[in-house]
Amino acid sequence: MLTRKHQLLSEEDYLQMELDSPVRHEYVAGEVFAMTGATLRHNIIALNIATALRAHLRATPCRVFMADVRVRVEKANAHYYPDVLVSCGPSVQKIDLQTYAVEDPILVVEVLSNYTEATDRREKLLAYRTLTSLKEYVLVSQNEARVEIHRRASESCWEYIEYSGLETVEFASVDLKLDMREIYEGVPLDALTLDPTRT
Repeated sequence: MLTRKHQLLSEEDYLQMELDSPVRHEYVAGEVFAMTGATLRHNIIALNIATALRAHLRATPCRVFMADVRVRVEKANAHYYPDVLVSCGPSVQKIDLQTYAVEDPILVVEVLSNYTEATDRREKLLAYRTLTSLKEYVLVSQNEARVEIHRRASESCWEYIEYSGLETVEFASVDLKLDMREIYEGVPLDALTLDPTRT
């Protein structure tokens, strides 16, 4: 019988590793997972959402971050790199050279991919919901005009909202409504999913 020992990495060692590494890694309870590159489609969708959020939240205390900023989830002993996040807390008002992570997002957006979808739907959903600051967790499809929102309804209750086709998506956490065309601008989706004149 072959037995292998697997040594878990401490959070402190992970953080030091991230500072020195050219590759980003997510961290979950001692396990480290290298991040894969994103498709152009993935990047365009995330940038469309981040751009709209930034324009909407300009001159407010809220900050919009993308891709390379970690979210620390203390209760899950985890660090994740969401595609887009918004935080309005005091920690993001003072931006310095030593700040690499956010602990109090109100909105987290993940653009789904074949590699990450299962993790985004299960592990990350459960972890992010432990953040008392979080109001919405958003999953955006790359392959069709579909946006799913997990929205906090109360301290212990979450509601699920799904948008598709030509619907207008409401990000209630930041009081923003986005037309599906804005989210998918520049992405060649099947015309049937967005064009109301087609039957």
